[in-house]
Amino acid sequence: MNITHTRFVTVPVTDQDRARAFYVDTLGFEVVVDRRVGPVRWIQVAPKGAQTSFTLATAAGFEPGSAQGIVLESADLEADCARLTECGALVKGPTEYPWGRQAVFTDPDGNRLVLATPTPVGF
Repeated sequence: MNITHTRFVTVPVTDQDRARAFYVDTLGFEVVVDRRVGPVRWIQVAPKGAQTSFTLATAAGFEPGSAQGIVLESADLEADCARLTECGALVKGPTEYPWGRQAVFTDPDGNRLVLATPTPVGF
């Protein structure tokens, strides 16, 4: 096998403009691609400098809200949770686990995301 990385993760959404606003304005992601490919609008967003992006998809076969457990690492979990709450997101946590602290929230379509601190050394 010669797999080097994950290129993108598909996040099923109902409204691409609303999803783009959430991921860019609330989470601080950057727009990697936003263009039409035939009748399809292709939007990819990612944290600054990230190798993996999120494709915000409305195509048939993708059930909005079905993405679960996507883990985003945070350098300041408490500040990020506060920012999400200020923006109207329902945040559960942060909670302490043996593998680090984490909080759970959903995007406007109900896709479940996890914010986590870096994994402790030796875990």
